[in-house]
Amino acid sequence: MPLNDEKLILQIQRGNIEYANELIEKHYSSILRYCTWHCHNTDRAEDLTQETFLRVFRDIDSYEQRGSFRAYLYTIAHHLCIDENRKQTTFKIEDNISIEDNNLKKVEDRDQINFLLNLLNPAQREAIILHCGEQLSFREISQILDIPARTVQSRVRVALTILRKEK
Repeated sequence: MPLNDEKLILQIQRGNIEYANELIEKHYSSILRYCTWHCHNTDRAEDLTQETFLRVFRDIDSYEQRGSFRAYLYTIAHHLCIDENRKQTTFKIEDNISIEDNNLKKVEDRDQINFLLNLLNPAQREAIILHCGEQLSFREISQILDIPARTVQSRVRVALTILRKEK
């Protein structure tokens, strides 16, 4: 039976490094997908994903469980992506990624996703990517962005209203 994140981290902190691969395998694809939302190319997204895990393991001995590990991981990726986005002038995704919400038809066309996401301001875009693209809860997003959950809900609601009008 696979171990949950907390047990994997505890094993790694105890020096059982072989559990690191299990933790990486469990979260790698979702962090890569998240980083891909923010990058101009897949190679850069892979670099940011690897950097995310490097930072996790660099500080694993001082990690304390204060919320979900998943939110902690996305927080690190989020900060790396912010730094990456400061280098970019336009927002564009390359891979076939989809945006899906109960009240919004699934959008899979890369050009249409780019068009729709560029209609949003950066705060709304980030909330939509995390909520609809990564299926994170409002609580997890509030931890990642360090803002109240109500603010996250508001950003998602406003962004969905904009996207529904344009789609």
